[in-house]
Order: sequence, then structure tokens, then C-alpha cells
Amino acid sequence: MPLDTTAALSRGARSGPPMVLHVFPSFAVGGAQVRFAALANRFQARWRHAVLALDSDEACAERIGPGVPLAMIPPPELGGLAMARRIWRIRALLREWQPDVLVTGNWGSMEWAVANALPAGVRHLHTEDGFGPEEAEAQLRRRVLARRWALRNSTVILPSTRLLRLAREEWRLPGDALRYIPNGVDIARFRPDGPAAALGLPGEGPLIGTVAALRPEKALDRLLRACAILRQTGSAFRLAVVGEGPERGALERLAVELGLQGRVHFAGAMPDPASAYRAFDIFALSSSTEQMPFAVLEAMASGLPVTATDVGDVRAMLAPENLPHVSALDDVAFAAALRPLLEGRDRRRTLGQANHAKALRDFDQEAMFQAYAALIDGGGA
Repeated sequence: MPLDTTAALSRGARSGPPMVLHVFPSFAVGGAQVRFAALANRFQARWRHAVLALDSDEACAERIGPGVPLAMIPPPELGGLAMARRIWRIRALLREWQPDVLVTGNWGSMEWAVANALPAGVRHLHTEDGFGPEEAEAQLRRRVLARRWALRNSTVILPSTRLLRLAREEWRLPGDALRYIPNGVDIARFRPDGPAAALGLPGEGPLIGTVAALRPEKALDRLLRACAILRQTGSAFRLAVVGEGPERGALERLAVELGLQGRVHFAGAMPDPASAYRAFDIFALSSSTEQMPFAVLEAMASGLPVTATDVGDVRAMLAPENLPHVSALDDVAFAAALRPLLEGRDRRRTLGQANHAKALRDFDQEAMFQAYAALIDGGGA
């Protein structure tokens, strides 16, 4: 249910459920945004939500149901200010709005965490889901120091064991402030049975599929180059890329340069990709950096074998039988990890069943929901 923005941010004008202010670098469709939408839909009017998308992209708002009290907040004009003045302006807004809980996410909203870390800030939860290409290989020192200072009195939520170690050992945050909450998946929605999308790919061979935002860190050029290697060695396959983003044009041109036209279909964004997974024979994740990718969980719940780069917690997520298909961040290695799945239908079925069983056992989203709800309500925070 849409909220009046002015009323939503005026503490004196509101009563009832707590007001939670979420500051996202972007509210485009992505893992953290979809997780929030699922959480909000699960608990409906338990809280009131105000969402501020710093880049003005509010696409994920479409995924939040009508029973959720939600206000979309226009981003304040901060671009022309020096950093110190931006921090003080944000601080003034937080004092004016006085949310019951502030939730920030990733480096892109760190200025809001810094502003709130000054004396008399509100209760603060920070979620860290991973890094952009600039920190894919190593942490930037100035960002490490900023996180160490800004998050020292916050509750920090981390979905991967790698991030948990990083927060302890490099950011040096207090151990009792860290919460490891693995991502979960909607088992009822992402399942092997049900209608499959018609992805418009004629031809022969298993369908390799990926679901990703088309951004540099997803390294879909690696997937395309691996497919070109497979084509040169005579492997039959088709490839479907589900997702949208700034890299689409460059990736389409690369596919033509590699001679993959006719084998690759860029399907664009799908509001509900569950039917796309059911159309795939193999799921591929080619990213250069991830932590606990939702797409791998969705593929597992959908009963798919997975070829993935060795990033984040991917090895711990997959069924043990699937681990030979986890590769180094290298085109040739990725092609080699894909090839046995293209050639072995029985192996695809066996690994898909094993991944599905592990998703059912370990990654049902309800545990994730309850852990987040307890922190928003103040339990254990």
C-alpha cells in the first residue's frame, strides 16, 4: 500500500508499525533488492518501509505487493557538495526523519552509515552482499578504514562465510556485531516441475542458461568466450542469457565476433525467471566476484547442474557431486568444466537431483526471513 512520503518520514505524523528506512545504491532488480522485496512481501504490514534509491532506479518496487506499506523517497540533491557537507546534510535528514531502523547496503550507501555513526544515530543494520569490479581482487584500503569506523557500532549482516571472515579479520569489526545469514530461495516457486519458458532458440544441443544483471563483474564475456571454445571443438549447445544491463550491447557484439550468432539468445529481463530455469539444461555462472549468489540457489532449487567460477561460497553451496564443474576464473577452464555436462545427459540429471535435494535441505528462505525479522525488530541486534 503506497504511503504518503511526507507522512511516512514525519515521526510525529505516524503511528503503528515501526518505520524502516532502506538506503540502496540502486533499487534496480538485483539480489539484495529482490531479497528485500521477498522479505517485505512475507511480513506485509509488520513494518512500514521507506526506500531511497540513490541512483533513482526504482525498478524493483514492482516486485513489492500491495499489502506492504511502502514509500519511495526521492534521493536528496547531494552531488555538488563536498564530502563533509554531504555527510552533514545526510545527518540532518536522518535527524529530521527519525526512522526506527536504518538499513544500508554495500559500499554505495556507506555515506549514510558514516552520517549515522555520529553520536545519537538511530539503530542501524548494514547488509554487505559483495563488491564491484574495483574490489573483485582486493579491498581498497580507504574503504576498509571507512567500513571499520562507520560500522563499528552497527549490526552487520553477511550472507557468506568469506564476507564473515573479511569483516572479522580485515575490517576488524566486533564479532558480536556480525550476523551470518545465508541467502535462501523460494522452494515453492523455483522447482523442477512446472511450465518452462519458450526462449526462441532453434537448433541442437543442450541449453546452457544464465540469469544475471549484465554488468562487468558478472563476466559474461567469459561465458561467451568459453562457448566459442566449445563451438570450435565441435560441441553442440545453445545459450540463453536472461537479464538486462549496461553490458548488453558489448556482449551482443562479442557474440557476433566469436561466431556465436544463431546459438545465443539475449532474452532480456524476466520479472519471474522461474520458468526460464526450467527451460535450461545447464546453469552457468561466470562471475569474477560473488558471495552467495541467488541465481545459483535458484538453479539448484530448479533441479539444474551448475557450472560456476570458484567465487565466494559457491563451493559450499553446491552438492558435492557438482564440485568438479567449479572452475578457475579462466575461459579455457570454464569451457572444460562445461563440456562434460554437454555430453552427459545422465550426469546432468544426477547432479540436478543432488543440487535440488541440497537446496531443499539447506536453503529454504523461511530461515532467512525469520533471522532478518528478528534483527529488524531489535532481537539480537
